[in-house]
Amino acid sequence: MSRSLRHVFAVAAVAGLATACASPQPTVSLPPSAGVYKVGNPYQIDGTWYYPHEQPDYDETGIASWYGPTFYGKRTADGEIFDANALSAAHRTLPMPVNVRVTNLDNGRSLVVRVNDRGPFAKGRIIDVSERAAQLLGFYREGTARVRVTYLGRADLPNGTPQPDETPVQVASALPAAPTGKIDVTKLDALPGTPVAAAPAIDPLPSPLPTPEPAELDSNLTPTGQVTRVPVPAVTHLYVQAGAFGSYDNARRLTERLKGAGGLNISSIDRNGARLYRVRMGPFDAVSQADAALARVTALGGTDAQIVVDR
Repeated sequence: MSRSLRHVFAVAAVAGLATACASPQPTVSLPPSAGVYKVGNPYQIDGTWYYPHEQPDYDETGIASWYGPTFYGKRTADGEIFDANALSAAHRTLPMPVNVRVTNLDNGRSLVVRVNDRGPFAKGRIIDVSERAAQLLGFYREGTARVRVTYLGRADLPNGTPQPDETPVQVASALPAAPTGKIDVTKLDALPGTPVAAAPAIDPLPSPLPTPEPAELDSNLTPTGQVTRVPVPAVTHLYVQAGAFGSYDNARRLTERLKGAGGLNISSIDRNGARLYRVRMGPFDAVSQADAALARVTALGGTDAQIVVDR
């Protein structure tokens, strides 16, 4: 199946939401799923190279979208069958299938989904979720949401075979046809990449959001449909991040190379005991504003730029 069509849908999804919401999902006779574990080879889309690899520490913020109507019953990138009612997702570089937690930073809803496909192909999005996942996360009608995506672990293959690995992994149960809507309440640790310091200052950074007590949030690591309520910042903003460097000089050089985009600055943050210098544009409050800024940076050669969510 060609995933290039998914890019077309991702762009048109919001415009067609009214029709999509009103139309019942067709009944599809699905052939047996033949999913396999895979990392995948590097690939290029619109001038940007993506390098799939193992990412057990993956934890990013950005914009999520959803996909579905044109893919009922078709194969996903790892060979499974796409089901709009399953809690699944598409990601550009994570191995497949794996489980991730997606937290909607607009409303605090958090849900575990199974990554088994490639995408999204819209440049300013970090994950595409299924229709059912978008409904449970509360952004089905809006089409997009500010999210945090966190890697949890490998998932079982469709036939129940454990993933090939040298260490035990958390295995996923079968996805229910109609996930439950039960909501629990717990805490979520700090957004990755917060807070922002004035460029190029290196003053001590304010304290982040509190870290939760032992892993109540991740006591369930499989896509059961359980929605968890977590506290999120009252206000978040969107930034276009062109790069992050351990060297201020490297950040400055990138800023000079992309200065034609306008509005780029350098902010610093401490991450894992090291100081990083981030080349950013923003803040923006609307997704459309961030998309336009991202297009300007990309046009000047900033193909690694992405939209991130920060306070």
